[in-house]
Amino acid sequence: MAGRYASPGGREGSGDLSESEIAVHWAEEEYLAPPAELARTANLRDPGLLERFAPSAFPGCFEEYAALLTWRRRWDQVLDAQRPPFYRWFVGGSLNVAENCVDRHLATAAERPAIVFVPEPEGEPDVVLTYGELHRRVQELAAVLRDDFGLVAGDRVTIHLPMVPELPVTMLACARLGLVHSVVFGGFSGEAAGHRSADCASRLFVTTDGYWRGGRVVDHLANLPSSMEAARADGHPPERVLVFRRYPDRSLSAERLDPSRDVEASVALARHAGARVEPRAQPSDAPLFLMYTSGTTGRPKGCQHATGGYLAYVTGTARSILDLHPEDVYWCLADIGWITGHSYIVYAPLALGATTVVYEGVPAQPDPGRPWRVAERLGVTVFQTSPTAIRLLRRLGPERPREHRLRFRVLATVGEPIEPEAWRWYYREVGRGRAAVVDTWWQTETGGILCSTKPALDRMKPGSCGPGAPGIRPAILDEDGQEVPHGSGRAGNLVLLAPWPGLMQTIWGDPDRLVRQYFAKYNRDRSSTDWRDWPYFAGDAALIAADGYVRILGRVDDVINVAGHRLGTKEIESACLTVPEVAEAAAVPVADELKGRLPDVYVALRPGWAGSPQEVEARVVRAIETSIGKIARPHRVWVVPDMPKTRSGKILRRVLAGISNHRDTGDVTTLANPEVVAQIREQVDRDRGP
Repeated sequence: MAGRYASPGGREGSGDLSESEIAVHWAEEEYLAPPAELARTANLRDPGLLERFAPSAFPGCFEEYAALLTWRRRWDQVLDAQRPPFYRWFVGGSLNVAENCVDRHLATAAERPAIVFVPEPEGEPDVVLTYGELHRRVQELAAVLRDDFGLVAGDRVTIHLPMVPELPVTMLACARLGLVHSVVFGGFSGEAAGHRSADCASRLFVTTDGYWRGGRVVDHLANLPSSMEAARADGHPPERVLVFRRYPDRSLSAERLDPSRDVEASVALARHAGARVEPRAQPSDAPLFLMYTSGTTGRPKGCQHATGGYLAYVTGTARSILDLHPEDVYWCLADIGWITGHSYIVYAPLALGATTVVYEGVPAQPDPGRPWRVAERLGVTVFQTSPTAIRLLRRLGPERPREHRLRFRVLATVGEPIEPEAWRWYYREVGRGRAAVVDTWWQTETGGILCSTKPALDRMKPGSCGPGAPGIRPAILDEDGQEVPHGSGRAGNLVLLAPWPGLMQTIWGDPDRLVRQYFAKYNRDRSSTDWRDWPYFAGDAALIAADGYVRILGRVDDVINVAGHRLGTKEIESACLTVPEVAEAAAVPVADELKGRLPDVYVALRPGWAGSPQEVEARVVRAIETSIGKIARPHRVWVVPDMPKTRSGKILRRVLAGISNHRDTGDVTTLANPEVVAQIREQVDRDRGP
């Protein structure tokens, strides 16, 4: 039966699995054909692309993406792989990212909206930056960075800004000068921002006084003292601080500026009104930005992305996978502080000349109809968000999309696997069955999309992200490095067999960490100069069906080993979501004396459910046993008021695991809803008893 596993010895369901194999019980879902209209208009509608990006065409196939950009000097070599895994793409070429994202559109699209900023308060008007206005603002800020702060190409700038238009403007101003920017998610603490600033020895720190989030004003500048203190403690405090104001006529913070260090952006920009700053050509392999992954312990990990390879890859995948056209109004409901925002809110949409929406607040503020009101008003045609947001909007307002005239052509998901039930709601209710859904899989480290259906060429299948993107070669390897055949029903470790231009160059200040964490597992010869000996280990558990579609089962670290039977958490959570009243689910391992580990399941319900928690618990257990089997029967099912979530909307499963196992949950002060942690712990302790 499709979706079940067989052990290496052929003893189906025996539980005798190697450490890299995960039991799979999911049945394959139905196929849905691409919308007919999309098949006629999509950027990528030529099946010949598959041949152009075949393994035999590697690496030259990626020149097709590089050709979408404007180069000052064409490359001499597509790929220099002499020092794997430290690859160099489009070697000898030079270009400027800001020129590609702004300047080159002026001749034909100066009056076209480039960025539409939507404030969270609905009473505030949008801020529309045309390509001409964006060009002016980027140059004026670049003049401030160059002339007032003396920054030169290669210097680092840490940007701790929320979702305001100054964030993409600052990124582009840095790129114009060849400065390396490091954006820290606005919801991170001042201390976290300071440590990241110190790690890359930033000369300048950029922040703001405040912003709107969840219906209230956040005093963002209050983070500045702890940022500076953390950076000083690490030995690399920034020389200066640039402070933007959310409103020009008033401050949202009571924090006082240090006149010897801090500069008000409005004052500095006034001195450079009308400035002209030519974009500085950069070598293709010059670093463009650092993106720090959000670890909770140890030194922060700064993934370094290059100029030419990164921009070519994200532009190419936005054109082919998201089907972005210059006339599109595109809204990615993510945060620019994460890699999704860098790649598919700022750089790729602007490189393609489209209109990109920057939304300040949370999706359901003031109510779950807000995204659909914005999408209708702006005429959004391509929409992208996370499964977490989809589940939230489905939970709070399942029928709200029906109230609006939505024009979506492509709907994308990003950030985590999406369960079939949530996928179907997205397709039917949000897309009305007329939009293609692309379920994208990729990572901070990979720069851009790696697996997804191609919206006009591939059939959609709920729960499966799809095949490798053009030129990408995913595979499943067992613990011995042997490839697991497609369609075998066996899961294991997801790897990429060949490099691609969006892959990070290195980890800032710690290149050996790149090797240890992502390549050492399946590399058998550290001295090899053949890229074929360096598969990229993604850290995700997955399987590949007979059709080549990849199904992500969760992080390898999240797999729950029940009496030798390794269960993927996403499979358990997906089964929970088949229960109609369940809106969100999280499965975590809890210690058990007999079986080693058992799953504890936490569920949050849709509003209006009037039944008892015991009814829900019984239904969830039945759904798990029906979908997976009694081996996955949860230790306990906890019906909770909400899930502990990060400011970006992800469920923090480590907190739930800590509660289930009577451990410290760690720092929860940066959560979007820290108060729910105490509520859940009290409930679990009370219900579990002495």
